[in-house]
Amino acid sequence: MSTAVEAIYIFNQNNHCILEHVYRSRPPPPHAILPLYQRHTKPRPSVIHLPDVNPPTVLFSLLHANLLFLSTASTDVEPLFILEFLHRIIDVFEEFIGAPLLANKIESSYDVVAQLLGEMCDAGSVCNTEPNALRDDVDIPGWMDKLLVGVGLPGNPPGSLSTGGHKQHLQLNPSTTGPAIPWRRANVRHTSNELYVDILETLNVTLAPSGRPLAAIANGSIAFTSRISGVPDLLLTLSASGGKIGLEKAIELPVFHPCVRLARWKERPGELSFIPPDGKFVLAGYEVNLMPSIHDLKSWSNASLQLPASVEVLKSLGQNGADFEIRLAIYNTFPGSAPALQTQRPAFGSRSSGTSTPVFGNSSNAGPTLQDVVVTVPIPDGVRSVIDLRASRGEAYFTASESLVEWRLPTKAAASPGTATLRCTVVGPVADEDTDGMVNGFHSDPTSGDYDEQQDTYQSSAPQPINAPKPRDKQDAQDPKKVQLNAPLMPSSAALSFTVKGWLASGIKVDGLVIDSRKSKGLGEGVKPYKGVKYLTASRKGIETRC
Repeated sequence: MSTAVEAIYIFNQNNHCILEHVYRSRPPPPHAILPLYQRHTKPRPSVIHLPDVNPPTVLFSLLHANLLFLSTASTDVEPLFILEFLHRIIDVFEEFIGAPLLANKIESSYDVVAQLLGEMCDAGSVCNTEPNALRDDVDIPGWMDKLLVGVGLPGNPPGSLSTGGHKQHLQLNPSTTGPAIPWRRANVRHTSNELYVDILETLNVTLAPSGRPLAAIANGSIAFTSRISGVPDLLLTLSASGGKIGLEKAIELPVFHPCVRLARWKERPGELSFIPPDGKFVLAGYEVNLMPSIHDLKSWSNASLQLPASVEVLKSLGQNGADFEIRLAIYNTFPGSAPALQTQRPAFGSRSSGTSTPVFGNSSNAGPTLQDVVVTVPIPDGVRSVIDLRASRGEAYFTASESLVEWRLPTKAAASPGTATLRCTVVGPVADEDTDGMVNGFHSDPTSGDYDEQQDTYQSSAPQPINAPKPRDKQDAQDPKKVQLNAPLMPSSAALSFTVKGWLASGIKVDGLVIDSRKSKGLGEGVKPYKGVKYLTASRKGIETRC
């Protein structure tokens, strides 16, 4: 199977082609490809087969920051290879011309973009996609070059030091950099040496109406920032509850940056030995299955997942069955963090969580905190509006264009454990029978001309005491017919979003980061870089409760 890239087309938000780069063959032009892509309904697939083109072509697409990236292939290719190459192009462009990636940046830096595309792929064969290696081969004009070119003079005047590929010939002592490493620039120098580890986990949990988990997965990413001189050889040690067996169970389906020595990881799981690229990069990714065992499912309770918050939906409430209530339980417990933040709750299997951050560097006594709490409730299409939103904490509002109810809690409101509630009333479509016999919102009797003031059609304009007792039949009795009519207007799920700094749901933690002085080169004697680590758990509508 071939892995050849034929062409790269980039379109702006107005569907104008701002860049066309052909590597090989004679691919269809961009003005012919774009209509074939747009004829598919949204959301458009990433891989589209175009049998009407001669020869038949496969179109690969990627949307990023209002830009459309298209690539064509008329031979049998690996789809993931081409899509990954498009992602690498975006990463490299953001590294060289800045993020966010905008159309005007690409157009104003076409000289750099053309060099990057030429270095990354040669005649359709992908050869170099590492930003650090590209910096040694791509000439990036400085502000003086741009000024000279702007007044009509040639750039890079004599005596100036080029920042591009010629700089390797001007190095004073290339031997100090050791062997050539594709992902690391040569002769890296920093005045302050720093190493940072940021571990981010994204939760995706689905709960049945009974509260039992249907799926519970945490996707983790280990971001590493290296600002250190020379060629350091590092060893990052990870751990989890249960020792080596617990770590192997916690980290499933790991993926690593090419700098990681896989043999060391296979021999000693939890030890990442590598020579880092210069700057920020993703060191590893993993997946953690948070589902409890069969034995734990038998004694399952809603608090057994050990999440800092959970949501529950009660629907078909009120006399007419037109109300629903969202109950948000805030635990603010983070297993594995400071004991002062712990409260008694059922354990979720045998897992525990990582410690609060940082583990090394400047320590902090601040414990994990629950932030950015948002409850999102999708509303069925038949609902005209959601009125009378009453939240015990925070603020709630209904967005008719997106048919969503959003309930936001500030950090102070989410800091205290307890239960918060949101009560809402749905308004259904106008039916024919609802308009018969109504005058200005009140039901009338055509024979007598009297109005029926007992109908709950509109809220009364007269002020009523808040604590005024209601008749017993008004409180408890429900109209079965109206409850049945309003049942399709009730929400079917609710999603919970939040972030927690200083805590990981998987229980993974960093035990240490060591520099091997014997294998490192060019670091200098007595240099002790600053080290820091941060943990972050996020749920972007990832905790879904069905009802």
